[in-house]
Amino acid sequence: MLMNQSPINKVKYISIGLLGLIAFIIFWGCFYTVDSGQRALVLRFGQVQEVVSDGLHLKMPFIERVILVDVRTQKSHAPASAGTKDLQTVTTEVALNYHLNANTLQDTYTRFGLDVESKVIEPRIQEIVKAVIARFSAEELLTRRDSVKQEIAIGLRTSLANYNINVEDIQITNFSFSKAFDEAIEAKQTAEQNALKAKNDLDRIKVEAEQKIAMAQAEAETIRIQAQAIKEQGGEEYVKMKAIEKWNGVLPQFTGGGTMPFISVPAQK
Repeated sequence: MLMNQSPINKVKYISIGLLGLIAFIIFWGCFYTVDSGQRALVLRFGQVQEVVSDGLHLKMPFIERVILVDVRTQKSHAPASAGTKDLQTVTTEVALNYHLNANTLQDTYTRFGLDVESKVIEPRIQEIVKAVIARFSAEELLTRRDSVKQEIAIGLRTSLANYNINVEDIQITNFSFSKAFDEAIEAKQTAEQNALKAKNDLDRIKVEAEQKIAMAQAEAETIRIQAQAIKEQGGEEYVKMKAIEKWNGVLPQFTGGGTMPFISVPAQK
């Protein structure tokens, strides 16, 4: 039993146990695992020695340090504010999907570390948005927004590629202006709508007047033609004949002392 052993033996067993534990820790520290979608930076005294892919690997304990880096798709977004060519302030938000270039991780880490969002992506977003927006007026941003967004996207892809960052997709929200500018645009649109309505009303009134004139001219021409026909057919006798043709043969019950219809009473001498 351990209790019956001498103090020297107890110290011996404890020392052996500690040495075994230290040996196990050292042995376990010689191995590391890199998961799929990751790369490992192997540093020796702070200097990158190599970049290894997924799997089980060996390293020198206490001398080498391993930093695991995710090379799968990452998401980043940042607001951006810029001035237009006509000195209007516009804001937008840029969101992008990206991944680090696995083949250049050592260069990336050496140049600016692994905090690429705050050190690289966000500053480039601000830079590109300001440069592109400054070439357009506020009105052009409204009428050519798709073209402007495309220019920003191309600029970001090109710029971030220089930092070993591969951009997969870029989303840019609509441009927002100051309250005063929005009110001015709304007032302009209202004025244009009112002017268009007034023009349409004027055109409608003009068309209606022309229609009335045409109808009056047609009625006058009809009357002229009828009068000409009556004159050519014998005047008053022709009118009487037409009236007789339409008479149903019924005499009025009271004539009021006048003459019978269609009968002319000769004047007394």
